[in-house]
Amino acid sequence: MRRNDQTFYSSYAPYMWNGAHRFQRMLADQVRPRLEYFDRVTTDWRGIATLDLGCGGGFMSEALARRGACVIGVDPSRAVLVAAREHAQSQGLEITYREGVGEAIPLPDTSVERVVCVDVLEHVQDVEKVIAEIRRVLRPGGLFLFDTINRNLLARFMVVTLTEDVLRMIPRGAHDPAKFIRPEELKNILARSGFTRIGKFSGMGIVGLGQHLDPRFGLTSSTRVMYLGYAQ
Repeated sequence: MRRNDQTFYSSYAPYMWNGAHRFQRMLADQVRPRLEYFDRVTTDWRGIATLDLGCGGGFMSEALARRGACVIGVDPSRAVLVAAREHAQSQGLEITYREGVGEAIPLPDTSVERVVCVDVLEHVQDVEKVIAEIRRVLRPGGLFLFDTINRNLLARFMVVTLTEDVLRMIPRGAHDPAKFIRPEELKNILARSGFTRIGKFSGMGIVGLGQHLDPRFGLTSSTRVMYLGYAQ
């Protein structure tokens, strides 16, 4: 089985917003705790040029657009971007979507005030290059808000063994545990890339069950599995 295989997104793309699959419902549910953490950093999004890097079907892009942000979503999957554009148009939201990868962001230098990057860093080919590109497109004083997955035995068990292989909540092969990132590693990469202020990380994980016995996500005190952070 191939690990870190993201090609499955193309087959899910036409159904991204209809709630038919647990995988998509889980992605949508994670927007709420992510915004809860972001609100600790900033609540002012109106008119803010914001890049949603690895935007997927647009769950976070639309949430930020509804808060007044001027959102540009970038993702490597053309099929997913088609679904994102169609849904944004159906909601009357003006979001710009572009095809591209984190290692070569299709934006000019210092062109955005914020970069949001969720459920992405553990999938990219070169984390250091992606962080450097994020630093390049951010204006001086700009904010980088993110989440990713810790690299340890517990995270491997929860995300890969349990969630993928046993419960099949997400497609098998979606993650490669070798690409997970320890918090200290990420802090060092951010510092080397020129971020001078790195905020306190917060945990995120499953905190209960919702409709259809779907997992419900929320902020937690532990960063052992998933964690969120920001840098400036």
